[in-house]
Amino acid sequence: MERLGTGIGWRPEIADAVERMPGIDWVEVVAENLCPGHLPESLRRLRERGVTVVPHGVSLGLGGADRPDAARLLALAERAEALGAPLVTEHIAFVRAGGPLTASPRLEAGHLLPVPRTRDALDVLCENIRIAQDALPVPLAVENIAALISWPGEEMTEGQFLYDLADRTGVRLLIDVANLHTNHVNRGEDPAMALAELPLEAIAYVHVAGGFERDGVWHDSHAHPVPRPVLDILTDLASRVSPPGVLLERDENFPEPGELERELGAIRGAVEKGGGPRAGGAWRAAAPVEPSNVSTDPARQRLALAQTALLSALVAGTPVPEGFDRVRLGVQARALAGKRADVVAKVAPELPVILGAGYRPAFLTYAQGTPMTDGYRRDALSFAEQLLLGGKLTDARVRRELREWWLERSGPTPRSRRPAVRLARATRRVLPRH
Repeated sequence: MERLGTGIGWRPEIADAVERMPGIDWVEVVAENLCPGHLPESLRRLRERGVTVVPHGVSLGLGGADRPDAARLLALAERAEALGAPLVTEHIAFVRAGGPLTASPRLEAGHLLPVPRTRDALDVLCENIRIAQDALPVPLAVENIAALISWPGEEMTEGQFLYDLADRTGVRLLIDVANLHTNHVNRGEDPAMALAELPLEAIAYVHVAGGFERDGVWHDSHAHPVPRPVLDILTDLASRVSPPGVLLERDENFPEPGELERELGAIRGAVEKGGGPRAGGAWRAAAPVEPSNVSTDPARQRLALAQTALLSALVAGTPVPEGFDRVRLGVQARALAGKRADVVAKVAPELPVILGAGYRPAFLTYAQGTPMTDGYRRDALSFAEQLLLGGKLTDARVRRELREWWLERSGPTPRSRRPAVRLARATRRVLPRH
């Protein structure tokens, strides 16, 4: 495995700072935020300097019941080739449910949700990863995620699940030590035990990030400084194997460049403190299991039903499936709705401007009864449409501006801003009144 060194998550908000930052060997970029034919100039300059760029996907849903979408795989492959990346990464998670396998509407989580650590889920995940490996031009690594909730009836620990996954598919692992801390606080799982059970030589690189604790629940925010317990887990990992790369993730609430550099220094210090083997051995999966002739379709259907029931409870207010912690599901549901509101505000920044302080409460009310089914842009339009049809906008200016915003974006093509066309539009609106 290529030695990556120390890196940071590239985000447009800190692009200039990353370019000037000393000691950055590589960066990671969210794959879905890139257009292969129009790479940001900052990434172009970094690549020209020899800085490695790794695309990190968030929407494949490899842990879902459906087989990976061919179009999403093609898009990820195109980004890997455009960046000259040595590998691509994704998550062990599901992000959508429903559809043909359950004869129910498709639901989108807008977030990474945990898969149950069961034989059914492992069989499905292994086949999905093989499909992805065949479609990608470079090796794939998959990341353990943070979770607020636990599945009832799990059959394996996280370490056992990841070991079997790597052994059966030869896939590499992206180990997020912040997520191990999250699962320690939220699910009582011992991070040292998880590390002891992992095939450490399969590690492609390591994520480090911050978060915060509220009411006994750890939120993996990627918007706060890296806490000491996360650095301690990194030190434990580094005492067992030398990680090929370590990367700091920060997605929002960006501090001054000097603060990011200090965090990177603390990360380097935690690795050095581990003082483990200085050269990780090359990962060799123990004869990856060839796909069997046994169909995974029954397992897929069972998994689909379970994941759809959970996601429906989280985003559509249906009853909580048996065995889940109702309080924890409530925390997760509120977190999903809050993230939806935040992302829609970024995708459609005009909405918070038009609605002012009323944006967030109005969106959270909308989200309680309207699951996301087709991405954030469609979600923004649906939210605006529901507000306009609900008749609760008493401010005439707000109603007028919101209606104009919705009309500009809801058609198949943008409405023309040429004066003659705008006049014709206004005339058509006025004539029916006479």
